[in-house]
Parts: sequence; C-alpha cells; structure tokens
Amino acid sequence: MRKHYWIYLFLITLTTINYIDRIALSIASSQISQEFGLDPVKMGYLFSSFLWLYAAALIPVGMIVDRFGTRIVNAWGIGLWSVATALTAVTGGFVSLLMTRIIMGLGESTTYPAGGRVVREWSPARERGIATSIFHAGSLLGPAIGAIGLGWVVNAYGWRVAFALAAAIGFVWLAAWLIWFRQPEQVGWLSQAEREQLLRDRDANAAQVASASRIRLGLRVLMRSPTLWAIAVAHGCAVYATYLFLTWLPSYLQAEKGLTIIKSGIYTAIPYIGAAILGILIGRCSDFFLAGADLGQGKRRLVVVGCMLLSALVMLVPYVNNLWGIMALLTLSLTGCTAAVASNISLVNDLLPSKEDSGSAIAFISTGGNIFGIAAPIVTGYVISISHSYHAGFVIAGILLVAGALITLLFVKQLHKPEQGDQHVLRAA
Repeated sequence: MRKHYWIYLFLITLTTINYIDRIALSIASSQISQEFGLDPVKMGYLFSSFLWLYAAALIPVGMIVDRFGTRIVNAWGIGLWSVATALTAVTGGFVSLLMTRIIMGLGESTTYPAGGRVVREWSPARERGIATSIFHAGSLLGPAIGAIGLGWVVNAYGWRVAFALAAAIGFVWLAAWLIWFRQPEQVGWLSQAEREQLLRDRDANAAQVASASRIRLGLRVLMRSPTLWAIAVAHGCAVYATYLFLTWLPSYLQAEKGLTIIKSGIYTAIPYIGAAILGILIGRCSDFFLAGADLGQGKRRLVVVGCMLLSALVMLVPYVNNLWGIMALLTLSLTGCTAAVASNISLVNDLLPSKEDSGSAIAFISTGGNIFGIAAPIVTGYVISISHSYHAGFVIAGILLVAGALITLLFVKQLHKPEQGDQHVLRAA
C-alpha cells in the first residue's frame, strides 16, 4: 500500500467534518426558525454569516499557512470551529446564533489554504487530480452524512444535541492530526523509497522548478496575474452553486416537495453521495486525460470548463416535476460544481513553480469564490421572500456557471511570468 494515501484520508475527513458543521444549521433550520421566530430573510443571513469572516480571513490565513506550515494551522482551525459549533448548542436567539456562526467561519477558513498545500506537499503531480478530488469529496460526504445522521438526531433529540455531537467529532479529528501528521521529510511511518519518490514527483514542472531555485513569487506578484483573477471569478461562479445547495436544498425539499425533516435529509443525501462518487471519478479521469500534458501550461482548465457546463444543468430543475428527475439533475449539477472547485485547486497548484506559494494562491481564489458564496444564501432568501418560490434561485446559479465556464476558457492561461525588476521581490517574498 502507498502509505501517503493516509494523508488523503486525513484530508477527506477534514472537509467532511467541515461540511457536517456547515450543513447542521440547514438541517435544523425548521426547528430553529420556529423556536426563534425567524423568517426566510433572517435565515438567509444566518446561512451566509459563517462566510463573512471566512472570506475576509482566507488570504491572511493563506499567508500564515505559507509562513507556519499546515500542521499547526489546521490544528488551530478545527479547534476553533469545533468550539464555535459546541457553543451554537447553547445559543438563545438570532444574535448569539449569528456570532457563533461567524466564529465558526473564521476557524473553517484554514481548511482550503492548508489542505490545498497539503495536496501540493504530499501528492505526486500525476495524481494531483484524484488527490484534490478526494480532499474536496468531503464537501459532499459531509452534507450527505449530516443530512441523514444529524437529521435523525434533530428529529429524535433536538437541534442542540446535533450541534454538540458535530463539535465532538471535530475534537477527535484534531487529536489524530496532532499525533500522526508531519511533513513527508519528517514522518517516521513513510518508507525511504516512497519519501524520495514523493519529493521528486510532487512538482508539475520539475525542470522549471529546479531552474528557478524554488523561488517564491509572493502574494504581490501573484495578484498581478490576470489568470489568477480569472480563476478566482470562475471559482466564485462554482462556489455560488455549492452554497445554494448547502444552505437551501433541505428547505426546498421540505417547503416545495412537502418532505419531512427525516425524508428531506435522505433526499438531500442522495445527490451529495452520488456527486462524491462521480467527483472522485472525474478527478481520476482528469489525471488520465492529462497524462503527458504540460500541466504548467494550464491544460487542466479544459476539465474546469466541462465541469461547470455540467453543473449548469441546475437551470432545468424548475421545469421538472418528478422528484427522481430532480434528484438526477441535482446530482449532476453538484458533481459539476464541486469537481470544478477541486480542479481549480489542482490547476493553481499546476501553475505554481513553488509549493511555498500554494497557501496564498489557493486562499486568493477561495476568497473570490466565497464572496459569491456569501451572496448565494442571501440572494436566494430574497428570491424566496419575493417570489414565494425557489425556481429563480436555480436559474441564477445556472447562468453564473455558464459565465464561469466562458471566463475559464477565454482568460485562464499561465500565471504572471517574473520580470527582471521582480527578482528582488521574488527572493525576498
């Protein structure tokens, strides 16, 4: 067995726990809104609130990851968000709920900058697609497990017990991470042969990296790249759809399809489980498709385009009445948007000459993505309040996904090439 696969297990369980905690509010939304008398607009702000500090913290957190490393940053992140999740269980109203969700978002801001850099540190370039897909698959397994498991807990014991249980799971992961995770150069459980292969094969363009003496570009140089800006905007179009599903799908199934909390949990889980399996398959197929390609030239953008167009099928949901037909469309759309997010992370790692910039670059595109993510629950809340229907929310998401595909195809090429005047900046970064 390739022992570095254990790191992929760490990553998928990290994002799974992350998204269990995110969807917990959606699963419990009917009980919480009834207990505190909250209308759809207030629930939309609650759904969005964990992204407020999350988005603001991403770039600083990415720089912290590149400065202090992945082990300590991931530990602090999951520790903080698990504490916030536990505190949610004892909240007494809208304001206290809002505060715990904001704190939770700050803690969760570490996951993608740190996890994306772990992928760069621990995966050979030729399997980066499957590695990132496994990492990001937790964003699908988390809602699926949360929808079924927490749905049952909410129904049987109430929403407060569900939040306490979700927090406990996070603390278990934290203990395992601190015990077993180190850099591949440091861990004792990795064979010398596998260690040497990992260190040799983890860069997409080893010759370029060697000639550049592993120079860090630094955030200032990265932010001058039109390609990185284009990836960030396209990332946002995919993340918008992701948060539409994450925050409003259970409510949609309950309100428009008349499902109970338990049944809506099961039907919410179906597209998430299907998308998790299909997303990993897309990651594996993308590695096969790109075998032998010059990944440093941005060839992976074609995978991103295809995934975003697949996700745009969400626009058809308002025109389908059969529940299983809706499930099929939601599964394909979820597969597309989450595979696009994973492929964008792989694309950024492909384009970077040094892993030392990975945290900052992934944080940058994640910031762009989550600005759109902040809007999704709020916009949808207003759409529901005005139209008394969820249909326009699905159409808006589909239009953004088509736009993101076009942006990726037309504007994503290579990162900024250092100019002569940049040399001091690059070496000092």
